[in-house]
Amino acid sequence: MKIAFSPCPNDTFVFHAWVHGFVPGAPQLDVTYADIDITNGLAAEPGGPDVLKISCAALPWVMSEYALLPCGGALGRGCGPLVLTAGEGDACQPAMLSGRRVAVPSERSTAYLLFRLWAAQQVPGGVGEIVVMPFHEIMPAVRDGAVDAGLVIHEARFTYPTYGLKQVVDLGQWWEEDTGLPIPLGAIIARRSLDVEAIAGWLRASVEYGWAHPDASREYVLRHAQELDPEVAQAHINLYVNEYTANLGETGYAAINALLGRAAQEGLVPKIDPAALSFPQRA
Repeated sequence: MKIAFSPCPNDTFVFHAWVHGFVPGAPQLDVTYADIDITNGLAAEPGGPDVLKISCAALPWVMSEYALLPCGGALGRGCGPLVLTAGEGDACQPAMLSGRRVAVPSERSTAYLLFRLWAAQQVPGGVGEIVVMPFHEIMPAVRDGAVDAGLVIHEARFTYPTYGLKQVVDLGQWWEEDTGLPIPLGAIIARRSLDVEAIAGWLRASVEYGWAHPDASREYVLRHAQELDPEVAQAHINLYVNEYTANLGETGYAAINALLGRAAQEGLVPKIDPAALSFPQRA
């Protein structure tokens, strides 16, 4: 079975057991490790992988071919994307982004949708040029003045002070205060032509194995991580692998629907029927 997910610690932790044959009955995986912007694109291409980790923001473009699985994804609280700048004082205020160049990791990412929804409220006249680049290149670009600000995700939450950067806004905090819902960051999808309920079962078993054997995945996680510090990798896992990873539940589905509904109203994504997101059996 062909699968694509990022080399980030939460994804490698989630899939470790399945990749290494520790999930009874699960098929062998042919893994492609790729940045989220790449997996979002793969999901929209004919003949893409059987299973992928993509951004929740990319769901409207792929739901005809893929089903959203109720487990394995990344939702949570206190784990949202950050907007960073190298400036000080007033340069760290939302208004400084008016007409400026901002680096983002993908235009089909939850981080980007949250940023645009926030900017519509907080940035007079709107931002200027959007520059898409791999997420690990964004902080150096902000530090070096190649862009005016950067939208960062993943372990950058923990490492941005080492680049001398300052936070303009925590978009997760803004989203939670505005909606009361967790942040819907990443989702696992599987081709509708496959046995999606069986795939969801294998995936949940892989998550549960990781929790039951927390040290088993450490070498695998660190080998693939952009940030090799073990403490940072573990903090990343603790933040993004949570109750919603085992089961989206009604709250998780509500969060995804809220994000995509608001984004569709702003013309950022195609409108999607919430029923298309539902799973045959919500555990």
